[in-house]
Amino acid sequence: VQLQASGGGLVQPGGSLRLSCVASGFSASFYTLGWFRESPGKGREGVSCISSSDGSPYYADSVKGRFTISIDNAENTVHLQMNSLKPEDTAEYYCAADRSYSAPALCTVAGGPGENDYWGQGTQVTVSS
Repeated sequence: VQLQASGGGLVQPGGSLRLSCVASGFSASFYTLGWFRESPGKGREGVSCISSSDGSPYYADSVKGRFTISIDNAENTVHLQMNSLKPEDTAEYYCAADRSYSAPALCTVAGGPGENDYWGQGTQVTVSS
């Protein structure tokens, strides 16, 4: 059972990246999926989460209008399209899956999946000129 994240890299301000997270060993269609980020001095932030059951997304205010989360249930994959990137988006990005929380709850009050659910490894996003 694992979540495999990819797609990070170095991009100039205003650029775009698409992160992907492939779930293996379980069906993501029964989970709420999300993206979190961590950077030195800022702690963990729930960037965007989405319910697989109804596709309803949650976005942090800091990324609203710039990032789009989507699920491909056939590929057991969650994507995060990041546009108009800013230097303050620089962070390690992690994907997560949880069976219990709604999308807003996973990204906010829970701050991550429960102890019996899943974190993926991080992928670094650096926005710099």
